[in-house]
Amino acid sequence: MTDPILVITSAAGVSDAVLARLAAAGGSPRRLAPTAAEATGDIEALRAVLAGEPLDLNTVPAANREKRLLIADMDSTMIPVECIDEIADFAGVKPQVSEITERAMRGELDFEAALRARVGLLKGLPESVLEETYTSRISLNPGARTLVRTMAGRGAVTALVSGGFTYFTARVAAEAGFAVNQANTLIFEDGKLTGAVQTPILGREAKREALLKLCAEAGITPADAIAVGDGANDLAMVELAGLGVAYKAKPALAERADARIAHGDLTALLSLQGIGAESYAG
Repeated sequence: MTDPILVITSAAGVSDAVLARLAAAGGSPRRLAPTAAEATGDIEALRAVLAGEPLDLNTVPAANREKRLLIADMDSTMIPVECIDEIADFAGVKPQVSEITERAMRGELDFEAALRARVGLLKGLPESVLEETYTSRISLNPGARTLVRTMAGRGAVTALVSGGFTYFTARVAAEAGFAVNQANTLIFEDGKLTGAVQTPILGREAKREALLKLCAEAGITPADAIAVGDGANDLAMVELAGLGVAYKAKPALAERADARIAHGDLTALLSLQGIGAESYAG
């Protein structure tokens, strides 16, 4: 195929009736998975027949469609929560921390200053709280493991790059199957949080730099990468990648991403690359 491709995804499923409507509108639809399909033809006409449906409709170029690097945010992307907000719940300061998190994700606050302020509110918490947070509050989002392990199985580099904390990225990366993980490091003293984080603090620019470094190491270019995130902190890497995806994202990111996933799960990123369910791993 050389024409642009319309990719249709929804965690609730893409019905045969949807494919029939695409065909009736002059398209050439093909099922990728129970939750995904693709079609070529008059893209605007195809979009029009599905307008208003609870479906994600994204147009991707046929050229260089399958990517060789997956770089992903963690909080509210690979997992459904913000780790720092969940830690804060144990300290009784979740409302204050969550408000700062939300504003930072919308791009209203400087990320580094926002992170320092939030971590400062956690001073004195025992390290055991982080383990309890992980075991009781954190799980992978639907499709995360399949996305990562499928891409890894097809030879792609997989990296979890977060503005959160290594305590969690190391565990989430292992569970999902990421080869690489990068995040900030909390400082402990006598088994308790000091309220500080190691410098330099890794934020928006660090994610962009990670993408460039991983590409250089793999002998590829950013055009060969797919990046996914949900907030303003992910903007630099999402804009740089050949395919930048906003996953259930804040407007600051969604408005500038190549593709937006609001109804699908994370296997939608495989569908955007033309990878069908017969190839799924994990």
